[in-house]
Amino acid sequence: MSLNYDFFYEWTNKNLNLNLAGYKEKQLQRRIASVMKNAGSLTLEDYSKKIAKDETVKQQFLDYITINVTDFFRNQDIFEEFETQLNVLSQTFPSMKVWSAACSTGAEAYSMAMIFDKHKLRMAEKILATDIDETILKRARVGMYKNHEMKNVPVKERATYFDEKEGLFYLKPVIKNQVQFKRHDLIADTFGKDFHIIVCRNVTIYFKAEVKEDLYQRFSDSLVKGGIFFTGATEAIYNPEMYGLKKISAFMYEKL
Repeated sequence: MSLNYDFFYEWTNKNLNLNLAGYKEKQLQRRIASVMKNAGSLTLEDYSKKIAKDETVKQQFLDYITINVTDFFRNQDIFEEFETQLNVLSQTFPSMKVWSAACSTGAEAYSMAMIFDKHKLRMAEKILATDIDETILKRARVGMYKNHEMKNVPVKERATYFDEKEGLFYLKPVIKNQVQFKRHDLIADTFGKDFHIIVCRNVTIYFKAEVKEDLYQRFSDSLVKGGIFFTGATEAIYNPEMYGLKKISAFMYEKL
């Protein structure tokens, strides 16, 4: 039985404010069919009704489709190189404006806040952390993480920036207050300007080629000259000059 994906794309756009048109189609449809089956639905019409009525079903769908996976200091060796580049950038820009795009639970944005604090670097304003999923943003704002989510956080940073209570780790205000969370759809919404650092990692791999190209250009346009765009470990840009960027390190690009 074929599934009515056109109906479902239109329904999610209208009812969830979620634009699925830019995702890789075959990959997206496999994910939708899988999560629909897990919810006990045989048709997308029935599944849409369950999403509308049941908040748990809705959140399971959003988590599965929008890929809410991240870690503190994800890919540690790459993040250490980013930390080095950040210190170099601070010599040119004493005060920096930062955007963590598709931030999920906030771990990456908070990782940057810890780096800024550790090296006494200045922010022009709070780190902007955005995601399409409002529910996951609510969790990010709480700043509470389980033990397995802390695996990459060094012992010193754990002691300095977290309070541990009954096996859970709560970010201290010195870091939590440095990040501002906001809902944002990378495909549908406009981008801000004059960022010195944009971090968007392990997200564009899920988008169609033309959407990915458009996003790279828009990210570039949002950076100041000399600013840094930091991508994921599977998202090398093979023609960065096309977007006004140049490669300066593994998965890091400077705005020309």
